[in-house]
Amino acid sequence: MEWTALLLSRLQFAFTVSFHIIFPSFSIGLAAWLTVLEACHLVTGKPVYRRLFEFWLKIFGVAFGLGVVSGIVLAFEFGMNWSRLSEVTGPIQGPLLTYETFTAFALEASFFGVMIFGRSRVTPLVYLFSTTMVALGTTFSAFWIMVNNSWMQAPVGYAVENGVFVPIDWKAIIFSPVVWVRFPHMLIAAYLTGAFCVAATGAWYRLNSKFAAEALVMLRMGLFLAALLVPVQLFFGHLNGDYVHERQPAKFAAIEGRWHDEQPAGEVLIAIPDEAREQNHFELKIPYLGSLIASMRFNSKEVGLNSFPRQDRPPVLVPFFAFRVMVGCGLLMMALAWLGSIYLLTDRRRGETVLLWGTFLSFPLPFVATLTGWFTAEVGRQPWSVYGALRTADAVTPALTVEAVTVSLIIFVVVYLVIFSFGTLYVYRLLRAGPVESKPVLPLNPKRPLAVAGGSPVRKIVEGSVT
Repeated sequence: MEWTALLLSRLQFAFTVSFHIIFPSFSIGLAAWLTVLEACHLVTGKPVYRRLFEFWLKIFGVAFGLGVVSGIVLAFEFGMNWSRLSEVTGPIQGPLLTYETFTAFALEASFFGVMIFGRSRVTPLVYLFSTTMVALGTTFSAFWIMVNNSWMQAPVGYAVENGVFVPIDWKAIIFSPVVWVRFPHMLIAAYLTGAFCVAATGAWYRLNSKFAAEALVMLRMGLFLAALLVPVQLFFGHLNGDYVHERQPAKFAAIEGRWHDEQPAGEVLIAIPDEAREQNHFELKIPYLGSLIASMRFNSKEVGLNSFPRQDRPPVLVPFFAFRVMVGCGLLMMALAWLGSIYLLTDRRRGETVLLWGTFLSFPLPFVATLTGWFTAEVGRQPWSVYGALRTADAVTPALTVEAVTVSLIIFVVVYLVIFSFGTLYVYRLLRAGPVESKPVLPLNPKRPLAVAGGSPVRKIVEGSVT
C-alpha cells in the first residue's frame, strides 16, 4: 500500500469524523431525554425526576462541549485537505452549513446558558422551554448535516457551471427522498444511544444497590423507549437499503458481497470477501433471500460487482463487515430492550441479575452501530466524494504533501486521545458519584420564601442566599 496524501487525508478525516460523531449521537438523544425529565418533574412534582435531570445535565454538558470542539476541526480539514471539494461544491454545501448556524447553533447558543446556569433566574416554564430549544437545536444540527451528506450520497437539484456545482432547485436538495429516510435513521440512532446509556447506568446502580428510585426510572424509561424505537429503526434501515439499491448499486453489491449477477439472488450471511479473486471464502448463503430483501420478489435479478469497472467499485471488506456488525448490534439491542421491558412490566425476579448485567454491558452497542453504519455509508460511497459526479481523488487539495498530512494526523490522534481520556474519566467520576439531592431553587420574588412539603418555609436558606 502506497501512503499518498489522498490516502492519509481520507484516514485523517475518517478518524476525526468518527471521533466527533460519538458525541452528537449521544448528546442529541440526551437533550431530548432531559426535556422529558423536566416536563415530568413539572407535571408530577416528583423529586426523582429533578435529581435525574441535574445528574444527566452535567454529563450532557461534557458531551456537548466535546462534540463542539471535535466538530470544529472538520471545518478546517475541508479547507486544508479538501480544498477542491470546498471550491466546487461550495455553492451548495456552504449555504447548507450556514442554515445549520442560523438554526441549530443559534438555538443552542441562546438557550444552553439558561439550561446550565439559569434555573434559579427564570420561571419553570421558561426553563422547560429552554431545554426544549436546546434539544430542538441539536436536532436541527443533525438535520442540516444529513441534508449535506445526503446530497453527496445522491446529488440532485444542481447544475455544473465552469466545473462548479451550482444549486438550481433547493427544494429538491432539502426535501430529497434520500434525506427523509437517512435523517430519521440518524435521529433514532441518537435516541437509542441515549436510551441504552441511561438504561445501562440504571442497571449499574441496581447491581450495586445504589440510588434505587433513580435506577428504576432510568431502566424503565431507557428500555421502554428502546423497545419502541429499535423496530422503527430497523424499518428505516430497510428504507436506506432501498435507496442504496436504487441509486448506488455498486455499494449495494459490496455490502451484499455479491461478485456476479444473480437471478434469483442469494443472501450472503457471512463470508470473507477476496477482492483480488472476486470471490468469497467460507461463504454461508441463503438462496432467494437476496432478491427478496433487495426487490421484495423471489426472482429478481441483482447486479454483481464485476458489472462495474474496477475503478468504480468501492472497497468491499469494510462495508461488507461493517453492515453486518451494525445489523447484529441492532438485533441485540432489540432483544435486550424487549426482554428487559417484559421483566420490568411483569416485575419478575428470576434471572434479574443476568438481565441487569446484559443491560449494563450493552451501552457500547449503539455507538458501535452508529460508527459501523457510518463506515458502511462513507466507505461504500468510494471512489466518489459526490456520488457519480466528483471523485475523491479530484476533491483533495492538489499541492498537499504526505509529510504535512502525516504530521497533522499524528497531532490530531494524540490531542483527541488526550481529550477523550480526560472527558471519559470525568464522566466516569460523575457516574460514580451518582444523582444527589437538588438544591432548593430560590423564588423569583425574594419576599415570598420557598416552601417544602407540608408548607413549612425555609427562610434561613432564602435569607442566607439573598444576603
